[in-house]
Amino acid sequence: MSRLFGACRQIGIVVRDIDSAMKHWIEVCGVGPWFYTEKLTVTEFSYRGARHDDLHISIALANSGDVQLELIQQRCNTPSMYQDFLKAGREGMQHWSSWPADYDAKLKQALASGYTIGQQGDSPRGRFVYLWNEGHPGTVIEMADLTAGRERIFTGVRDAAAHWDGKDPIREVWPS
Repeated sequence: MSRLFGACRQIGIVVRDIDSAMKHWIEVCGVGPWFYTEKLTVTEFSYRGARHDDLHISIALANSGDVQLELIQQRCNTPSMYQDFLKAGREGMQHWSSWPADYDAKLKQALASGYTIGQQGDSPRGRFVYLWNEGHPGTVIEMADLTAGRERIFTGVRDAAAHWDGKDPIREVWPS
């Protein structure tokens, strides 16, 4: 557990081909089901302090135990930390995420500790921020505000994985 951010709840994996990545995790690793959305609704997004209203990312979520895996494929040229990661020749783990209930206090503490905001945004599920201060090349820290909506979806993803029988491996509706 991180003293600054709390428990590691999610591993964010940036990929060039989300369909192939889901197939790998399903067939090779036996992880699923994946909850996939072709275009994640992001209502506000900024990168390095500049606002961008045209971010198009596809994501897929699945759990392995209590840790959520998030596959991310950016489908536009909007500047982002995902683009930076891919342009550096990387693909794979790009961030780990905590989901603090005391989001504002944790963010204030992180900024006071020397972290800076690389990108941040908002969505119907709540706010999120990616913090600069890479401890490992390409790997950053995300915090996602643990709103009731986000907690409901993420609990549903975790519960579906716990009882998954291998059927219906890719689902395009969030759990309710």
